Amino acid sequence: MKYTLDIDGRKLTIEVVDRWVKQAAGAVIARMGDTVVLAAATYRKSDPKNKKNFLPLLVEYREEAFAAGKIPGSFFKREGKPRDKEIIYGRAIDRSLRPLFPKGMTDDVEIEVFLISYDMEFEGNFLGAIAASTALTISEIPFNGPIGVMRIGYKDGKFIGFPTNSEVEEGGFDLLIAGTPGKFHMIEFGGNEISEDILLKALEFAQPWMELIINVQEELRDKIGKEKFEPTKLVYPEGLYEDVINLAKDKVLKALLTPVKGERNEALDKLKEEIINQLSEKYPDSEVEIDDILYNYEAEVMRRYVLENDRRIDGRRLDEIRPLYAEVGILPRVHGSAIFSRGETVALVSTTLGTKEDVQIMTELDIEEIKRFMLHYNFPPMSTGEVKPLRGPSRREIGHGNLAEKALEPLIPKEEDFPYTIRVVSDILSSNGSTSMASVCGGSLSLMDAGVPIKRHVAGISIGLITSENGYKLLTDIQGMEDFFGDMDFKVAGTRKGITAIQLDIKIDGLTTDIIHNALLRAKDARGRILDFMEKVIERPRNQVSKYAPKVIMMKVPLNKIGEIIGPGGKNIKPIIAETNTRISIDDQTGNVYIYGNSIEDVEKAKGMINEIVQDLEVGKVYMGEVYRIEKYGVFVRIGRKEALLHISEFDVKPVKDLSKVVKIGDKLLVKVIDIDEMGRVKVSRKQALIGGVGQLKGK
Repeated sequence: MKYTLDIDGRKLTIEVVDRWVKQAAGAVIARMGDTVVLAAATYRKSDPKNKKNFLPLLVEYREEAFAAGKIPGSFFKREGKPRDKEIIYGRAIDRSLRPLFPKGMTDDVEIEVFLISYDMEFEGNFLGAIAASTALTISEIPFNGPIGVMRIGYKDGKFIGFPTNSEVEEGGFDLLIAGTPGKFHMIEFGGNEISEDILLKALEFAQPWMELIINVQEELRDKIGKEKFEPTKLVYPEGLYEDVINLAKDKVLKALLTPVKGERNEALDKLKEEIINQLSEKYPDSEVEIDDILYNYEAEVMRRYVLENDRRIDGRRLDEIRPLYAEVGILPRVHGSAIFSRGETVALVSTTLGTKEDVQIMTELDIEEIKRFMLHYNFPPMSTGEVKPLRGPSRREIGHGNLAEKALEPLIPKEEDFPYTIRVVSDILSSNGSTSMASVCGGSLSLMDAGVPIKRHVAGISIGLITSENGYKLLTDIQGMEDFFGDMDFKVAGTRKGITAIQLDIKIDGLTTDIIHNALLRAKDARGRILDFMEKVIERPRNQVSKYAPKVIMMKVPLNKIGEIIGPGGKNIKPIIAETNTRISIDDQTGNVYIYGNSIEDVEKAKGMINEIVQDLEVGKVYMGEVYRIEKYGVFVRIGRKEALLHISEFDVKPVKDLSKVVKIGDKLLVKVIDIDEMGRVKVSRKQALIGGVGQLKGK
């Protein structure tokens, strides 16, 4: 069964393909242009013996190389571990769907999304989310969807529904949203300092299209949808809930009000251990149930405390930011460094400047993307006081790093203005809420400390939410427990001019436009206060890069001069490199020449020598040349880095029989260019220069 929709001039096709994927609970392909995505939903009923108090949802997104007509470049010639892009897309689909599964469901669910055809224009993230939602909707898996999903672009004052990659790049605006009628579940945004008003208008623009996509899925469910099975939930032994609450009710709030995270967690863990011990005889093998009851009760107590007191468990007002602390230049040999602390969240952020040779080559399906700015985020076990082995970057680390990178990227100067490769690394030393936004703030500080000419600071903040029957409360700068027990983690990063990145995670069935509007205003206010603080730490980029950073100059030369710069077998460029102790890289597609050295003097000298080569000599003009070779028939002179022949007949107004008697190596001669042939060979005349002026023979 197939449906085709016209969404703002783009054709979206949704097709059920159970004839292809015969053993999944639901399988659907979504298509736009020649990009096709297949999503399949499968499940496994929870085993009552293997008790769980969480939803084991796994969402995997993969891009097959054949989709773009390519063979993988690895030694094994097959796809390997997921690339960062695949992990980021999978996380976005997960966040779109997760809030709509029944609360307390413990059955295993897996969503597999495969990009199986790619036209280089329409991405697989929004198509994957649409296909996954449809597969769940028609399956027997309990799901309170479907959802509508839109990717929005913005160019020349107009919104674009489902923009192409080129339209997104040209507009500097990329918004991915998912939701149900009148509500939003997931927002992911990257843009060039966009105002809150424009973002809200983009959400309004998307709503009718999203509802159209939802209507199609509902029609499919009505026609071919399977009956949903009853979700498995953790069942408490009779009387357990009441007994746990009686033992905990006078102690949970006291533990929650402990100001230090580590001490608070220790108090709650100790309380849980005491209750398990006291109830172990009456309710054997009930540790999972007790843990679940306590978790939900702690959430209830914390939420009630906030709603009734307009205060947080750490004593803050609802709009209060935790104490801020920052330093820059703390690491002596690092090109740029900063420590940024907000409450118990601490990020150590460094900036390293590299050369053109240090760019990251991303092997994507469409092209090999060259990244000259990258941000990597690390979350070691010490940041939460845990004991774990160090492994490669987790999905969380890749996602948080991508968000922070997206936030800072619009401020990174263009290559022609700052020809460095830039790597920022955020190491989280202590975690208690919104470490990705701390990475944004620390990254901005370290970039300025490194002398990267960003125009202004970028800061980030996370806004939380607690809802009730009577309304809702927004929480500025949420800490870990407010994230765990709250309804929303709304991360917003930007400058004083506008927003550069957003990531929204929620646990409830959606946010209204009103909540989003107020959250954006709250984030703007908090961002301004953090920017005030950051500007006191370092107001503008340092005037020069670290003495330990490579010195880089980029110059542009005509493409037809590249061969001349290099010379036969490197004849011209090798002496420049040796004499100036530099490295030189030439892009023969753009004419960009990159010169790297340990001192700016060496780099400038090499630039001057290249300029001497590329400068055009003009017939009829007089130049100063230096003798470097003497033959019987004439002498060879260098004019800058150009070589020219001064024939014996053109040496003087009077005939010269033996040049070796009147000139020596190193003499400076005023000569006139009399001919440049089609191969670029230059002939000069000292005689004509003498006739036309006051040229004379000079020693060194």
